[in-house]
Amino acid sequence: MTEDWRHGGFGLYLHWPFCAAKCPYCDFNSHVSAAIDQRRWQAAYLAEIDRVAAEVPDRILNTVFFGGGTPSLMEPELVSAILERIRARWRLSNDLEVTLEANPTSIESGRFRAYSEAGVNRISMGMQALNDTDLRRLGRMHTAAEGRRAFDIARTHFQRVSFDLIYARQEQDLAAWEAELREAIGMAVDHFSLYQLTIEEGTAFGRRAAIGKLPGLPDEDLGADMYLRTQEICDSAGLHAYEVSNHAREGAECRHNEVYWRYGDYAGIGPGAHGRLTLAGQRHATTTPKAPGAWLEMVERDGCGELPHEALPRDEQAIEFLLFGLRLAEGIDPLRYRALSGRDLPQDKIRDLQELGLICDDSGRIRATAEGRAVLNGVIRELMP
Repeated sequence: MTEDWRHGGFGLYLHWPFCAAKCPYCDFNSHVSAAIDQRRWQAAYLAEIDRVAAEVPDRILNTVFFGGGTPSLMEPELVSAILERIRARWRLSNDLEVTLEANPTSIESGRFRAYSEAGVNRISMGMQALNDTDLRRLGRMHTAAEGRRAFDIARTHFQRVSFDLIYARQEQDLAAWEAELREAIGMAVDHFSLYQLTIEEGTAFGRRAAIGKLPGLPDEDLGADMYLRTQEICDSAGLHAYEVSNHAREGAECRHNEVYWRYGDYAGIGPGAHGRLTLAGQRHATTTPKAPGAWLEMVERDGCGELPHEALPRDEQAIEFLLFGLRLAEGIDPLRYRALSGRDLPQDKIRDLQELGLICDDSGRIRATAEGRAVLNGVIRELMP
């Protein structure tokens, strides 16, 4: 139990909370600000890196992820200072993965060359759509042509470039999504994050939908058809679904996200960042204030940007292990589940789900089948303690 995190490794997530504009579908912790004192933010990030490194000093760091928000709005000097401090505080794996999320509107060649020189080696692009009509509907600030140019710039400076697409959009039919996905694959992408549009409460889309002002969304059956067709097209192109919403060529998987899904340890730094850290032999869930100003002031005033936390009970760890691990094509190890929870997976539920063709036992690992991944939340509910 005390070393369980080693099954997934150790990563560091840094949250940059600022965007040029708030997208209407977005429920992430992102904010628009007219002025950002990046020197002040640098001091806070460096202080938090020092604090976390003192808590978990004897670790090999496998991954770093700059998420947001729009981290490509960070000055390259800020990214460089952060990575320099990280290198000084932890031992690094030989194949350290450093990802930075970017929007096409903030991609330009000199800036991305500087990120690469600082140590970033993977870019995750928020493309979202490949036609101007849908980009406008999604509230994106770039055109399709600008997105393609940004992708070309990113590929010039980084061997590993992923991008996100959203499907099941307004007025989108199956044939249109198939054509768009094939076009994206033709751009020589080796990693996709492909998400069905979800209408979240508290977003602009959520408010519009509540009053009937978001017409043309696909129904549940069409959404399911789009999901299944996505799997078929990506599989045939060698971009297998190693996770429910993520497809990659072999070796191009996002190793940072695999830390989460394999239930490793990760430190979360920045406003609204979450973490899972094993301290004194017990796994803790860490959280931070969401408001950028509140987090910044807390670091400067108290020397700590984390809210108080306690060790996670074993049942909560077991639930998280299921929620994360069954998203992966590789599935979960039932022996590890027993070590985390103190009990075996419910064998009667396992048999029922196997008979329904929703899970399988593959070389001692329990994994969801293609049919099971389409109804994964239901599968997980059946197995929960």
